[in-house]
Amino acid sequence: MSGKMIVICAPSGTGKSTLLGRLKADLPDLVWSVSCTTRSMRAGEVHGRDYYFIKPESFERQIAEDEFIEWAKVHSNYYGTSKRFVTEGLASGRRMLFDLDVQGADAMKRIYGSQAQVIFIEPPSVAELEKRLRGRGTDSEGVIHERILNARKELLRKDDFDHIIMNDDVELAYQKLKALVERILG
Repeated sequence: MSGKMIVICAPSGTGKSTLLGRLKADLPDLVWSVSCTTRSMRAGEVHGRDYYFIKPESFERQIAEDEFIEWAKVHSNYYGTSKRFVTEGLASGRRMLFDLDVQGADAMKRIYGSQAQVIFIEPPSVAELEKRLRGRGTDSEGVIHERILNARKELLRKDDFDHIIMNDDVELAYQKLKALVERILG
């Protein structure tokens, strides 16, 4: 029995978290991929549910031993997806859901090919994306600028993935996402 992998990839501010939250609630048999990180646990987070919180030296050892499908150092903290988690999940027939950036999605495709179905969520426009990011009221001007630059680069790659859903209307986008995921899962 072989499992399934659904990878959701999107620029910051596209509504990905909202869509993923609804998808996880409506399809509870999907197993959420819990990433590893070296950052400190935040209030309300639970080890093994939100992240596997590990020490930097342990993470670096796992990098050296090639235990991650993909990993990155972001703002001086490591983040990565465990090969063992995915291998065991596939072998036991789990239907797994991943939230990865473009580089993470590339790594999944490189290792698992068509077994990893990548769904790219795109905003209706960069202007709308900027409006959403500003509307959050959580980021500094510098962070917003960086997120817009990253989004422009990521949008250039959207056609490299298996499926694209535009989130110009969250309800419609969610219905499309859920129907697509159900079709992929069979």
